Amino acid sequence: MTTTTSTNGQSTDQVTNWDPRNLEDGALGLPVPSPAERAAMGRARRRQTPRPAHAAWEPTADRPDPVEVLIEQNRTRLPDLAPLRNRRMLESPFAYLRGSALMMALDLATTPSCGLEVQLCGDAHLVNFGLFSSPERELLFDLNDFDETSPGPFEWDVKRLATSVYVASMANGFTPKDARRCTEASMRSYRQWIERYSEMPALDIWYAKIKADDLVDLMSPSDRLVTRKTVDKAMERDHVAALAKLTTVVDGVRRIVADPPLVTRISMDERLTAAFPAMLDEYRASLSPERLALFDCYRFVDAARKVVGVGSVGTRCFILLFQGPNGGPLFLQAKEAGVAAPERALGGPPARHNGERVVLGQRKLQSASDVLLGWTTSGDGVPLYVRQMWDAKGSTNVSVLGPAAMATYAGGCGWALARAHARTGDSNSIGGYLGSSARFDQAVTTFAEAYAAQMMADHARMSSAADNGLIPVSPAGTA
Repeated sequence: MTTTTSTNGQSTDQVTNWDPRNLEDGALGLPVPSPAERAAMGRARRRQTPRPAHAAWEPTADRPDPVEVLIEQNRTRLPDLAPLRNRRMLESPFAYLRGSALMMALDLATTPSCGLEVQLCGDAHLVNFGLFSSPERELLFDLNDFDETSPGPFEWDVKRLATSVYVASMANGFTPKDARRCTEASMRSYRQWIERYSEMPALDIWYAKIKADDLVDLMSPSDRLVTRKTVDKAMERDHVAALAKLTTVVDGVRRIVADPPLVTRISMDERLTAAFPAMLDEYRASLSPERLALFDCYRFVDAARKVVGVGSVGTRCFILLFQGPNGGPLFLQAKEAGVAAPERALGGPPARHNGERVVLGQRKLQSASDVLLGWTTSGDGVPLYVRQMWDAKGSTNVSVLGPAAMATYAGGCGWALARAHARTGDSNSIGGYLGSSARFDQAVTTFAEAYAAQMMADHARMSSAADNGLIPVSPAGTA
């Protein structure tokens, strides 16, 4: 055993990693602690961090000003898009939550942790779960945003998910009692699925998937129609559909249609285009040989800058159109990858390349990843990760869910998060810590309720800053 220090400053006993490459002193090195032993180690952590301790939220005296954090982030973003980002975040407390992953990570760094780490999504809110197509063309449900992925305490993802459920529930007009029920449903699902994964061999956990039909089956008969429409719509989002929606033919050549400020064309004499061959070479080097063979079938046609998301607005994001030898199109998205929010909050060593960090984190967490997932660097030195833009991707519109449907959908998100954490952490230790009672569920739900109030106060603070001209905001009606 080794002794480490948790994020709240307390020493913890941690299982020494078993390494099959260590052939000295006993042929296979140290023995692997049994599942029962690791579960007992997890239970032992309750002494230093009792489960009810996770209910607490109290801002520290030196808590950063959320508006200052926002202004600091915008300094590294495209200046013409910062007002649009601010506009989108001001739309509602839930929109503010979506754009404030860094602020919440800074706050979570001041809260208790039992010291069990996983590969974090880093931004596990409700809208960052969704549908996508696997390489085998199965439609799956899973985490689908990894910009903030980084190692860290498992509680951080859990608390961000719980807070998003509570905030979204209140935004939908639920009573506080119903909002708590929905939040507890997500936490109960997480805990119960961690327990189930702790009983499975590692290979079975790695192969585990949540199919779109599994999500539909969770819903009540009255809610299945809406969910089925989401599934059907996702299946229609492919490269051919993107070609029809986003491009037109100019002088016999396909070109991406400008739609400022959401889509801005890139002229062929700009610096990005001059650096484009080097960018593509670096991206090609990040692909495995069989996937490189696939990519090399395509030839570059056009590129444009595209605005995406809420928190991502202002980061560099490009859509790249390629054409295949038999006429089929390929759309790739190259998106800026900054320093992960958990990494900033924890002060850990910087990633070698933040595009690579996103890609490797996604491969660890997601049940099946895009075959053309890779990374590169822009001509001005900005790390980017690259993926297919439309590949049967879809997400649930949580704003139309009633209490029962929200609880079910939140439970599905808890399931997906548990599967991701079981792949990258010790599900036996986490399961041992969580236990079979609802104590952890209730504690995190209480935290979510309190932190939702903090989010609403921060949103109001941002609104006041906008009214006083401290931050620029795009005019009402701006996309």
